[in-house]
Amino acid sequence: MTLRQRLDKWLWFARVAKTRSLAARLVAEGHVRLNARLIETPAQPVGPGDVLTIALERRVRVLKVVAPGARRGGFSEASLLFEELSDPVPRPALRMVLFKT
Repeated sequence: MTLRQRLDKWLWFARVAKTRSLAARLVAEGHVRLNARLIETPAQPVGPGDVLTIALERRVRVLKVVAPGARRGGFSEASLLFEELSDPVPRPALRMVLFKT
């Protein structure tokens, strides 16, 4: 197995996107930065040590690539592919902030 992998494939294996085509669209539409540089090519290779900044619908995730994926597995397998550098926002806390009266 090689140490570098296509960005869209890695995002799909890491369960950041539901499908590989959605992962490719996320990259093509400019929602992903690789090591602080805007990336618009889904075929861009990523490898261990790279830092991805991903602007999702409700939050921004910063992930450090730890390993390339071999397949799209469950959450426990996918979480071995990256280190979460952004602060995780618990759902109840987010809900309180959004719907506070």
